[in-house]
Amino acid sequence: MALLDDPTTQADTRPAPSRPDTSRPHPEARRGTGLFRAFWRWHFYASLIVIPTVLLLAVTGLVYLFRFQIEPLVHGDLLRVSAPAGATPVGYDEQLTAVREARPDDTVVSLTEPAAPDQSTRVTVSTPDDATRDVFVDPYTGTVLGSLDPDSTISGTAVRLHADLMAGTVGDLVLELGACWAIVMALTGYYLFFRGRRARRRLRRKDPTAARLRSGHAWTGLFIGVGLLMLVVSGLPWTGVWGAQAQKLATGAGTSFWSDDHGAVSDPTSTLDESLPHSHGVVPWAQGESTVPRSTGDPERSVATVDTAVLVGEREGLAHPMTVILPTEDDGVFSTIGYAFEDPTAERTVHVDRFGGTVVSRYGYDDYGALAKTVSHGIALHEGRHFGTLNMVLTTLFCLAVIASCITGPLMWWRRRPRGAGTVGAPRGRMPVVATPALGVGLLLLCLLLPVFGASVVIALLAERVLRRSARARRVLAIPG
Repeated sequence: MALLDDPTTQADTRPAPSRPDTSRPHPEARRGTGLFRAFWRWHFYASLIVIPTVLLLAVTGLVYLFRFQIEPLVHGDLLRVSAPAGATPVGYDEQLTAVREARPDDTVVSLTEPAAPDQSTRVTVSTPDDATRDVFVDPYTGTVLGSLDPDSTISGTAVRLHADLMAGTVGDLVLELGACWAIVMALTGYYLFFRGRRARRRLRRKDPTAARLRSGHAWTGLFIGVGLLMLVVSGLPWTGVWGAQAQKLATGAGTSFWSDDHGAVSDPTSTLDESLPHSHGVVPWAQGESTVPRSTGDPERSVATVDTAVLVGEREGLAHPMTVILPTEDDGVFSTIGYAFEDPTAERTVHVDRFGGTVVSRYGYDDYGALAKTVSHGIALHEGRHFGTLNMVLTTLFCLAVIASCITGPLMWWRRRPRGAGTVGAPRGRMPVVATPALGVGLLLLCLLLPVFGASVVIALLAERVLRRSARARRVLAIPG
């Protein structure tokens, strides 16, 4: 968003001698009580939190968005195969046998169909030390091509950084803090954009180079502001504080982000997420907490296989490529998942009895609560897959615009920074919440709605109150007296 210069603030930032006509601050600017200066100040300090966070999320989001293009380039020997003319793939059970022979100490967890004729079958295994490996098999020959650690690939690393900076709870909290302040960044940026139009016009006449930088930043911010708000909101369900608390409130109201697997029998063995390690991108968000039933058929009857589970999934109309999670207990089930990449309404899972291959339960989008349906659509938009190519193109442009904005903002500060003054060049302005009650109410509601943001605001205000006692701190940080 736009770190726009207020023409009344040049005395604070020591303008270049070539522009002496803007060196005298307006009386309101000296008092530091104007809305423009207050919003600019919040925008400035929000950028210190938001820029590194959003820049990381934009870059890792781009990598994840293009994972289907990046990984085959890097690991083409594992992910790509030659499809002989007229060749018929061998059975999935035969492919699993090849994996078990190649890796006798590992436990097969799941199998994912090739998404295209020139792609390999992916078999996920668990190693004796509880690590996860993806093993790739040529579907036409049953040959094991090799394996990868899914967390160490380029896209896997991007996902881990995007999720929690690879720092667990602390990283998750940092990203949630950045996301909350990104909302402030967007809202204050829009205010600065519309209030700073005349200032930008004047600058175009005086300093065309600076004007191009400022206008480019402003118009880029105008484009990304709404998208930033949408992505932040759709990403909040993943967060450790807001997401967990919102789910508690939803549960108390009789609904859920995920809901329950209403078709499952009682006494489940686990949830779907627990059945499949490294489940991101395979288990639909709204089904991750759904329960997995037990097989209830007669063990003396024919025992179902992965091929049976795939055939049942096709009969049930599941979307390809399907993933089949293998049973881990004697009375476990085959859980066949149709992810429906571009269409959340087609998300469905069918649990297949391992004895006889009958359907034990079904669970899909139609079983979700209203909240879970809304979140599913939001996540599909967030990941750039809801509307196919159009969604991907728009998400790519958005990520590039965010990266550009994260670069031009600091460049604008660098141009107008007070050289040799020993200050950070922050705008000096106090938020007039007393004189503007609606503003105070809005800020309070935002703090209550976003607890991490609210806590950071309290800490920032207390810190400013302490630092105000130091004349040096007031000068360096431009703290209003």
